[in-house]
Amino acid sequence: MSKLRVACFAVSVDGFGAGPEQSLENPLGKGGEELHQWFFPTHTFQSMHGGGEGSLGLDNDFASRGMENLGAWILGRNMFGPVRGPWPDESWRGWWGPNPPYHTPVFVLSHHARPPLVMEGGTVFHFVTGGYEEALRLAREAAGGKDVRIGGGAETIRQYLRAGLIDEMHIVQSPILLGAGEPLFAGIDLKQLGYSVVRREASAAATHLLISKT
Repeated sequence: MSKLRVACFAVSVDGFGAGPEQSLENPLGKGGEELHQWFFPTHTFQSMHGGGEGSLGLDNDFASRGMENLGAWILGRNMFGPVRGPWPDESWRGWWGPNPPYHTPVFVLSHHARPPLVMEGGTVFHFVTGGYEEALRLAREAAGGKDVRIGGGAETIRQYLRAGLIDEMHIVQSPILLGAGEPLFAGIDLKQLGYSVVRREASAAATHLLISKT
């Protein structure tokens, strides 16, 4: 059965999913790259970005699981790029170069329309102006029975959480403090929404938490 899920989403110990002051120079906010130090060495990440062999083990197991059975992605606009407001042109084509790591249709939440963007490797970015529910409807149609993954950022995940639409979350707690940034769960009562922690495993680099509806 198709699921709407979050996977490999890293947060700091103080609960931030990105650092402050996101920009072209700091796409994950200041200090935000530290959240993903568990992920960068893995075989999954290295194979996605043309690196070396990469490490195996628990972190890679979770990273690999996050890419399984995916038919579509949903992203907030900040995850696509640093451009704010109306699109000045169509020159910005994402953070990832000509062959992004998604390889499926990707639905980007935006207040400003833009034609679909076809990339190498099967990734097509669709810019959805009708809100998060419209994006989910389109993503489920495109996924063809496979799972839909919400790639972030934090506020996009929060939208779907508040509506009780997420089936499963793999949250990675990185052992760092950011002090400020984009909070993931602030003001959201996960227990009241019916979620519970169903699995917890720790590596030397991070703690992996699987949260799902009970």
